Amino acid sequence: MSDIFISNEEYNSKIEQLAIKIHNDGWDFNQIICIAKGGLRVGDVLARIFDVPLAILSVESYKGEEVKNKRGSITFSRDLAKTTPNIGSKAILVDDLADSGVTLHKSKKWLEHFYGFYFDEPMRTAVLFYKEVSTFQPDYYVDRYKDSPWIHMPFERYEEKGIIEKLIKENQS
Repeated sequence: MSDIFISNEEYNSKIEQLAIKIHNDGWDFNQIICIAKGGLRVGDVLARIFDVPLAILSVESYKGEEVKNKRGSITFSRDLAKTTPNIGSKAILVDDLADSGVTLHKSKKWLEHFYGFYFDEPMRTAVLFYKEVSTFQPDYYVDRYKDSPWIHMPFERYEEKGIIEKLIKENQS
């Protein structure tokens, strides 16, 4: 399995490219739902670009000290975090990548189960990176990979052990 390292600049550019793809499709949505943590940055920027409300669904699937980057069982938050009384009728679910597809698929099903009565039409999905090994194909994506590289996001450094000590040391002048 190969590794791909994404810089902050490249990451932000991919979000803008995704926005253009969604815009060019002409679909008039009124709600963005992002999957936290990976989709937070994507959802935030898209909500600003399209000027629509952002809701956050906290989902955890990768965890464990022994084996980093191993998928565990999926845990959902009890509810969506949102600033509007109701969810929009035309929603787009966003995340940073479709790896195995399990998180996107189960998140979409969870949302349809608990919020489906708000939707006037099927929810769409969008990611920056889509791996063809995924069991779920998003409606919108920027980069598509035939294989399954490990994609290192620019903010992964904040997950390192002892990062606060490193940051303190780096910022002492």
